[in-house]
Amino acid sequence: MTSGRWTISCAYQGRQSYEREFAAAFADYCRSAHCVPVATGSAALAVGLEACGVGAGDEVIVPGLTWVASASAVLGVNAVPVLVDVDPRTYCLDPAAVEAAITERTRAITVVHAYSAVADLDSLLDIAQRHGLPLIEDCAHAHGARYGDWPVGAFGAAGVFSMQGSKLLTCGEGGALVTDDAEVANRAEHLRADGRVLRQEPVGVGEMELEETGRLMGSNACLSEFHAAVLLDQLALLDGQNSRRTRAAEHLAGRLAEMGLAVQETSAGTTDRAYYRFMVRLPDEALAVAPVELIARALSAELGFAVMQTHRPLNDNPLHRPSSRRRFATDARYLARVDPVRFDLPVAKRVHESVVSFGHEVLLAPLDAVDDIVRALQKVLGHVREIR
Repeated sequence: MTSGRWTISCAYQGRQSYEREFAAAFADYCRSAHCVPVATGSAALAVGLEACGVGAGDEVIVPGLTWVASASAVLGVNAVPVLVDVDPRTYCLDPAAVEAAITERTRAITVVHAYSAVADLDSLLDIAQRHGLPLIEDCAHAHGARYGDWPVGAFGAAGVFSMQGSKLLTCGEGGALVTDDAEVANRAEHLRADGRVLRQEPVGVGEMELEETGRLMGSNACLSEFHAAVLLDQLALLDGQNSRRTRAAEHLAGRLAEMGLAVQETSAGTTDRAYYRFMVRLPDEALAVAPVELIARALSAELGFAVMQTHRPLNDNPLHRPSSRRRFATDARYLARVDPVRFDLPVAKRVHESVVSFGHEVLLAPLDAVDDIVRALQKVLGHVREIR
């Protein structure tokens, strides 16, 4: 707070910015050549799309079961989100559905490593390479997850992260893009800093570290020094916290298996999971008696913390209504192309109507406290008829 510099767009004060320190540390953590910090995860996704060449009228494949920003970021660069169904075991993008959705207008594939699973990156990378499309990894739920002993985010043309308040690595609001492609990184720097990039040559105290190149028009989506400093501190804690969450999640999954309950699976190539939300599928016999939202409410009452459904599928999500904003009313054909109701997402619908989840902070509790979740599920499912 006494540094005299609160953002990279303020004058240089004689020491490396926290923003640059975090960029170097997070690039190293993700085993990527470049990291471009940004203000939010949504900004990271929009910057990543545009840095990979996505623009007006292009189609971008988006998982149908994810937070609304996965689609709204595509709309924000005047492209068209093509909603694709998910795998019933992992709740991540279904490679077969991706292949079926590709057209001559497809310009990119976005994959979300959802909740506590890593998507089938081998299959998705194969599809992307055969069709000459960039794969953009959305790792908002997956800080520290690994696939084939390599960090997620480092497989595609770009990996984007959210550091919003609910995330595994957080500073309240923040985000980052990682990539091995120097051109993608340079475009991302321009896009997030009003067309400016960091100077390569030394600068003096009181001088601007950003230079105006005129190469690519951008917007302001820079991460503040406050947020970068917090992220540097939190990054040092992440692996230890992830280990504690994994130990608790594996213990809980074992106890729930004894009850006959299924938890979210991950793809075969996953070597380390990051548990953003712990997902449990409720038995059909219970759902035949009471809907998932009532069971979630009863579990919340038993446990004293929020137990919720998944995100609502994007073809039936009140937060994803492009027609509600005049900025998207460029013409009738575009509005028809971005209308989410034209997509059918039966698997995403079934998952939403049968799965409950809770946040990662619960998995930092001692194992005997985690057993309370088992007891709550036993009680609620054993008295499910009384819920109605």
